[in-house]
Amino acid sequence: MVWTKDGENMNTKLKYKGLLLVLLGSLALPVAADEGWLDGLFARKNGVAAVKNALYQEECGSCHFPYQPGWLPERSWQRLLSSKALEDHFGENAELDESDRQAILDYVLANAAEHSGYKRSKKIMHSLRDGETPLRITETRYIRRKHHEIPRRLIEDNPKVGSLSNCDSCHTEAARGNFDEDTVRIPGYGYWDD
Repeated sequence: MVWTKDGENMNTKLKYKGLLLVLLGSLALPVAADEGWLDGLFARKNGVAAVKNALYQEECGSCHFPYQPGWLPERSWQRLLSSKALEDHFGENAELDESDRQAILDYVLANAAEHSGYKRSKKIMHSLRDGETPLRITETRYIRRKHHEIPRRLIEDNPKVGSLSNCDSCHTEAARGNFDEDTVRIPGYGYWDD
């Protein structure tokens, strides 16, 4: 039998470490099955859940970046995807067949920020006041704070970006739910580090 310095049985210590690894591995399996092992582990730690709904991707992504549902709370998605709001969706008619609208609404509500275990979704929720219902992700205090140091000339005055709503123009891994600073490349400027 092998003993450690503090008098513990090394075999017992290894058995507990092995059990811990098995438990941690089993917790990660649902993430791995859904998103890919490394993507799932990374996203759980830092990002937002990537879009995994083909209908949402097709319908919403045909006009703009398909924003991950984890960027807004349920109440925002309910307002954004109401039939009336889709008739005038930021100046565009984005009406959907009712069954498609309901399917997309169900998807975004189930994956909204308050239901997410993802770090950035939790930060979005913490940045909102009680009952606050932002209709634009860029209106949240979290997003404004994360982008406040970037000069206007690199966003609004940059024809390749135009506004903060064009997430994927600078965040090279936005579609995967990775918005970490080391993945930011501002068109015409390059790597950004605040």
